[in-house]
Amino acid sequence: MKGSENMFTHTSLKGKVAVVTGGGGVLCSEFCKELAAQGMKVAVISLHLESSQKVVDEIKATGGTALALACNVLEPESLAKAREIINAELGTCDLLINGAGGNNPRGTTSKDSLSLEDIHNKTEGIKTFFDLDAESIGYVFNLNFLGTLLTTQCFAIDMVGKPDASIINITSMSAFKPLTRIPAYSAAKAAVSNFTQWMAVHFADAGLRVNAIAPGFFSTKQNKTLLYNEDGSLTDRSKKILTHTPLGRFGVPGDLSGALLFLADGDYSGFVTGVILPVDGGFSAYSGV
Repeated sequence: MKGSENMFTHTSLKGKVAVVTGGGGVLCSEFCKELAAQGMKVAVISLHLESSQKVVDEIKATGGTALALACNVLEPESLAKAREIINAELGTCDLLINGAGGNNPRGTTSKDSLSLEDIHNKTEGIKTFFDLDAESIGYVFNLNFLGTLLTTQCFAIDMVGKPDASIINITSMSAFKPLTRIPAYSAAKAAVSNFTQWMAVHFADAGLRVNAIAPGFFSTKQNKTLLYNEDGSLTDRSKKILTHTPLGRFGVPGDLSGALLFLADGDYSGFVTGVILPVDGGFSAYSGV
């Protein structure tokens, strides 16, 4: 199931309200379009309005219903304002997708492992573990984990006790196996996965399901320089990734459609909660030997 042209019809989603943070991003923008194609009314939330509006324009061009909003998921006041607008224009939330997140170079080391040479003979431009600062780590951790927590606090108050309401968090392969060079991001996504399970238990009596999708390695414009050299050949990091991916390729946004619709539609996943679903081409299953 790749892209809306091949989707099954999930009639139970039609007319319901989806709120998607990070909706202007590569993967979450596809989520927005998939849900709108199923007849959901989609609130597309991004930090910058122009990112959200571009997605909304595409949805409306195909006859869908969507609303663009600018919101900072780390500011409760900003979230509350967005919720007020969504409730007034679309209705209360039925499906919340916590997709806002990402990494930052400030929380990244230059090399896979620590070299004593980099300690004793400091080279300009080389960032080791000991050069990471609390502010940089905190930024990445807060964006991913605290942004998920605060957004859920804001919107879940309208969802508890509502039939077939659910939350889908977006975590990462790095939550299963921490990736080299990105300690802050890996730790933050591990926290999101753990928090997903905690919320699944906490909200169970209130009828609110909570699951997560853990994308593997997807080829997008945002990570093009990480995966490909200027001549189009694979970087050394890409070669490592594909060597450990049994299906032998990078994912494309449409690869997430099936997982999204499965977890969103209570007719398919009504007895599924607390699950972290990898969509990774087998990366998490492969030991390397």
